[in-house]
Amino acid sequence: MATQLDTQPRLKLRPAARVMNLVRLGSLHASRLSFSRSLVRQMAREDWTVTTVRDELDEHGHGVMIYRLQTPHHTYHGVIFSQYLEPERRSDRVIAEAWDVTFALVEGSVEDSLLAQMAANVPLQEAGRQHPRLLVLSRANKSLRNFDHFVDALASGHQPDPAWLTRVGYLYRTTAVYGNGKFGIADYARLQKNPDFNRPFSAQMFAVYLLRHFSIQQVEHLASSRSPTRAVGLAPELQRYLGIGNSTGLGMAPFLINHPQLIQQWVYCRERALAWAREQLPTGSTRQELMTLLQRAHQHFVETVTEDSEQTRRNAATVASIASVIRWLDQTEATPYLWDELLDWADDNCSLEAQELINTLLIELYPDLIDAVEDELGCEEILELQPEMRASVLKNMIESRFAWALDYDPKNPDHRYWFWYRSVEKEEPRLGVRAEEPGAEKELPLAIGPRIHRTYQLLDAFLDRSPRGSVVEFLMAHPGQKECVRRIQTMGATPYGEIQANLWHRDMKPMHLLRTKLSFFGASRFDPKSDRWVRVTLFQGAPLFCELFSDHGTDKARLKALDDWSFPVEPDLKPS
Repeated sequence: MATQLDTQPRLKLRPAARVMNLVRLGSLHASRLSFSRSLVRQMAREDWTVTTVRDELDEHGHGVMIYRLQTPHHTYHGVIFSQYLEPERRSDRVIAEAWDVTFALVEGSVEDSLLAQMAANVPLQEAGRQHPRLLVLSRANKSLRNFDHFVDALASGHQPDPAWLTRVGYLYRTTAVYGNGKFGIADYARLQKNPDFNRPFSAQMFAVYLLRHFSIQQVEHLASSRSPTRAVGLAPELQRYLGIGNSTGLGMAPFLINHPQLIQQWVYCRERALAWAREQLPTGSTRQELMTLLQRAHQHFVETVTEDSEQTRRNAATVASIASVIRWLDQTEATPYLWDELLDWADDNCSLEAQELINTLLIELYPDLIDAVEDELGCEEILELQPEMRASVLKNMIESRFAWALDYDPKNPDHRYWFWYRSVEKEEPRLGVRAEEPGAEKELPLAIGPRIHRTYQLLDAFLDRSPRGSVVEFLMAHPGQKECVRRIQTMGATPYGEIQANLWHRDMKPMHLLRTKLSFFGASRFDPKSDRWVRVTLFQGAPLFCELFSDHGTDKARLKALDDWSFPVEPDLKPS
């Protein structure tokens, strides 16, 4: 589908060698094209409505809550089960067997028979027999200190300290949000023609957004149950500042490798948006808007807290770089090429995360044109084999488009340091040290670089014997290379075909893979707990249901104001 971005005669796209570098991908930030931002805009624009249709929470906050979502096209229900969780059973690991809340998004109505089936199975998650009308299945645990502090404060008649949300931006954090046919729920194909949830991960994002609404209602309910006469509701400023946490480990990494066409489409849409933004003529208003966004982002990163020393260092470098950018803009005269000059200057003077932050903020300046690519973030994933291609052409394609893979040296132990495998006991992807741990013979085929290198070696030898040979002849000699050849041919024709990293290399950081995907989800406040798992926050700063679904209309100015919630900062509450 053509967009206004495609009408430009010469878009200055950044080269794949720069964009698809794993360390740079691991420095991306949530942008206005992230799935959470896109969903909120869609809800506001189409005036989706959410109502509570069943509220059966007891004085301890346990029970069932059911919400009805009405869109212009369909009806859905969000069903949440809240239960007591023994402290010794509390875990963020994917192998946990019990959680504070479990929930699901259901297509259509929730009749009594379906609710009974869900009550018996949704709390079991992977171990249950899930119904095919479920679009999303998920679970979450409380952030106990925050949760108790909020209930105590509201029950005492005053607002919680906003600093608690600055340290940890949520009351609940999810440990998995399943969609796309997992464990018997509806397959993604069922949503491809659904105008509400046909964008990648949009149904999952809505389920997380609904959990945020539930968390507000639950703490207010508990405060009121404890102190009916003194309790107060949570201030709107704190409700907006409240997000939902997510705890993610290595399980997210294989997705980026196993869905190369989808990842390239996400990156391609973002890069086209950046190319379009940087070609616009700066005006006084866009320059001032950029300055305002920079100042807010600066404060956001000043307030961001993490115990990880490396991320603390990166955040400090981002803060210093943003301050330098603000000074540079103050001192630089406006020219028609200001955005290009800014990006060139940032490349030489700013940290990697700050460079990508500036790109993110430039995209923010031109919503009317850039939002047009929202509907292009999905794609049909088919790796096409071209058997008639000359083997020499395939070799040239590898040399020109996958030169990074040829840097792999199978004799260098640092290039073969890690291997990826799935733990039978824990049912999670893991990393092992090849020279020290058993199991390398069962590793997952995630290291695309070494695979391409092997194909290239075999291809080179084949061409020595058959200089005019075809790909089909090569594959007849080496049938095990069919999957890799299909991938090379398909992804070699795309602008951003592969993440350009050897995932076996000793210096490879799994955290960069996790952050790449989470940035497209719309995550913020990256808080690594090791180099293999991270906690983040989603929807912090987002408007509330009551603000989206109102009688104020859908005029352009109102929608723009509702969409202005990136890089939230701690609200300044008046004493209550």
